[in-house]
Amino acid sequence: DLRLLIDTANAPIFGINAEGRVNEWNRKMAAITGFSKDEVFGKDLVDEYISDEFRESVRQVLDDALHGQQTDNYQVPLFTKHGDRVEVLLNATTRVDAAGTIVGVVGVGQDITAINQSQAELTRVA
Repeated sequence: DLRLLIDTANAPIFGINAEGRVNEWNRKMAAITGFSKDEVFGKDLVDEYISDEFRESVRQVLDDALHGQQTDNYQVPLFTKHGDRVEVLLNATTRVDAAGTIVGVVGVGQDITAINQSQAELTRVA
């Protein structure tokens, strides 16, 4: 079952509908952010979970995907439930229904928070 695969994948996966509201949030997204699927379901992803300085650019990536233009390897900062920031390297892909109508976006990512912190520390001590 595809839903089980998405939910149990070892990669953060989320989905939004055409209005930008969360309609998919797998276990890895919940583990990274601290927000359960029930807590985020139906909320505006960008307005609720993206920091102010990145809202415009993240919204543009998602809008592009809603118009059929996929974006690969885009770094997205998300807020956690405790107010921390995590970084996800994201591929944003258009989601279509059986008739080929665009109905949303699926984001599949990789948590790169620790990598970014290590690189920043290396730069600091170099």
